[in-house]
Amino acid sequence: MNKLSRKDIRGPRLYEPIRADLRRRVVELKHPRRIAVGPHVTLVFENRATMIFQIEEMLRAEQITDEGKIADEIAVYNSLLPDAGQLSATLFVEITEQKNIRPMLHRLVGIDEHVALEIEGAAVRAQFETGRADGERISSVQYVRFPVGRARADALRAGPARLVIDHPHYQHCAELGADTRASLAEDLS
Repeated sequence: MNKLSRKDIRGPRLYEPIRADLRRRVVELKHPRRIAVGPHVTLVFENRATMIFQIEEMLRAEQITDEGKIADEIAVYNSLLPDAGQLSATLFVEITEQKNIRPMLHRLVGIDEHVALEIEGAAVRAQFETGRADGERISSVQYVRFPVGRARADALRAGPARLVIDHPHYQHCAELGADTRASLAEDLS
């Protein structure tokens, strides 16, 4: 996937007039790319469009107009874009009750060894970004990559495929529908 450059980013002044339309399009794009795996974990598969939107929203929220700081944001989000043959996702641990947050994040330590994307029964283990766990608990937001390989794009499109979490304290899976598989296969092309 091609990395982002400054020409891909409008900045707060030029972004504001198109924000509603871009937001609507990205929400539609993300719909099949958002997969709930059990009651507390959701993965959202990222691509150029989702990253552009996130950068624009960050610049808008922080009112960042300095070119150096814009370049820094682009660099951060580029690191989250998948490389050729990879899928990239943001994994969210979603816990609504405040009293359950710390215990659940503690129970999920080690989840980085227990997430896989299965394509036609073959497991592709997730590669987690380092530094988001301390041995006592994990961050509620994780960045993961799946080194699927371009050759598996057709197999992913055809299915079956599913996300699997086989952690001792959290064992769930989610089948990927045809729209999801097609959208993710595009990322591998």
